[in-house]
Amino acid sequence: MNNLKQRGFTLVEIAIVLVIVGLLIGGVLKGQEMITNAKLKRLESDNAGIAAAMFSYQDRYLQLPGDDSAAGARFDLYINGITAAANGNGDGVIGVGTDWDTMDANNIMVVGSAEPARFFGH
Repeated sequence: MNNLKQRGFTLVEIAIVLVIVGLLIGGVLKGQEMITNAKLKRLESDNAGIAAAMFSYQDRYLQLPGDDSAAGARFDLYINGITAAANGNGDGVIGVGTDWDTMDANNIMVVGSAEPARFFGH
């Protein structure tokens, strides 16, 4: 009678476990790569959509959004009915220098009163 008991794993068992672990790690890394690529494609699609909306606005109104000098007459959703705040200066350039926000008569910041912020409002 042989009373020797097997202790530990054989080389074949260890090799199989290492192959399985390697496949799992490879699958996780590939999955992360696919998620990253999907996020990048979504960003590209969003940027293309913004560009298409800008060109559509320009074709329809013959001015750039944000710089449109007649936007206040077209859209009635601006600062308490003050349509002049919705207008750009119509110079063909969206924002120059520090043209981002302005202060109203009560020193309250009026976000979106400058051409770069109006771009998305128009």
